[in-house]
Amino acid sequence: MRARILTSRDYAGKRVVVWPENLDSTLSRNQGRKLPVNECVPKPTIKEIIKAAEEAGLQPLVEDKKYPKRWWLSQGRVVVLKTGSKRETLRKLAAALRELRRKRV
Repeated sequence: MRARILTSRDYAGKRVVVWPENLDSTLSRNQGRKLPVNECVPKPTIKEIIKAAEEAGLQPLVEDKKYPKRWWLSQGRVVVLKTGSKRETLRKLAAALRELRRKRV
């Protein structure tokens, strides 16, 4: 018996798929950014997103996938618990990411 591979449809309603492009302030909305520039950070990494999600209590899972609009990059994606809408979850994650970078500097 083969193990079943989970897809983003299996997460519907419970989890949110977060790509680094969703939180990247250097990208345009057309390139994948989901929040206003002032809420995002420049070039977030998967490791930073994982750490920020853990600090925000969002139980991150990492998947080795490629963002469709930037298929030549192999960054991966993070799946986190959904708290409210996807935008609310992204805002919570972005705030944790900004705080993480503020602590680091």
